Amino acid sequence: MIRRILGAIVLLFVVSAVTFAIFFLVPRIGGATAEDLASRYVGKSAGPAQIHEAAVRLGFTDPIYVQYGRFAKGLVAGSEYNTGAGIDQCPAPCLGYSFITQNPVLPDLLDRLPVTLSLAAGAAVLWLFGGVATGVVSALRRGSALDRSAMGIALAGVSLPIFFTGLLSLSIFSYGLGWTAQGGSYTPLQENPAQWAYSLILPWITLSFLYAAAYARLTRAGMLETMNEDYIRTARAKGLRERDVVVRHGLRAALTPILTIFGLDLGLLLGGAILTETTFSLNGIGKYAVDAVNNNDLPKVLGVTLLGATFIIVANLVVDLLYAVVDPRVRTA
Repeated sequence: MIRRILGAIVLLFVVSAVTFAIFFLVPRIGGATAEDLASRYVGKSAGPAQIHEAAVRLGFTDPIYVQYGRFAKGLVAGSEYNTGAGIDQCPAPCLGYSFITQNPVLPDLLDRLPVTLSLAAGAAVLWLFGGVATGVVSALRRGSALDRSAMGIALAGVSLPIFFTGLLSLSIFSYGLGWTAQGGSYTPLQENPAQWAYSLILPWITLSFLYAAAYARLTRAGMLETMNEDYIRTARAKGLRERDVVVRHGLRAALTPILTIFGLDLGLLLGGAILTETTFSLNGIGKYAVDAVNNNDLPKVLGVTLLGATFIIVANLVVDLLYAVVDPRVRTA
């Protein structure tokens, strides 16, 4: 556990350095000057002198290692930004400062996080239990009509993009039949839990349909391989109930790859479900990233990238620790 935690901390540092290099070093290698970078933070009518002054004020004329040191310091101790009209504080952890909205990035991300967290958590529960259960049943009834039907639906779920199924679901169930909330509807959990679930039920189902299909196929393949192992036949020869053989021996051994992709998928969604949030007009981190790209607001894009990377690293750390619970052999690895 200590080795995994220390590795996660080192990886966070590496990710921050690589992300900073992508946004600030790679353009310089490609020929961009400090003034070119600073031109994104000033108005379109700014002259060369104003752009150069902004580049000096923002520190783009400093060596790249000095810029990264200032950036890394902001992550742990906060930063100060000279906007020209005054000095604005960006408290730690400072993921950047938007000169377009005149606000630090992190508070904006935290405001959007409950939407993305609600979407990811609800969909994860549906696709994990639905996909795994479907995969187990299909494996146990291999070749049956149920198996073929389930895998056919799973293939459709993997193939259809979320912006197609999302818009189709909105058209039928929201605007046509009126069974679910319309796009852009979101009620915070603490205000009204029932309305919160009602506003997200269609995004949950649509998003989980995409992921559950992949989980069903992976679970089915893992169960088919596991159920033919010698220890499964031994468990049956000892007289164990079939349910215990399937759940305690077969499914438990097949869960290792499921945990791996679940950690990656959940971490990616927490970093922003871009297509789903855009399709259903949910003001989460994914839509925040899209708006930042459209507005050429580089600090916001950088902040979303760092936050998403952090979620993925933390999710993988949790998965590594859960391996020891699912498979005791990992404890001695």
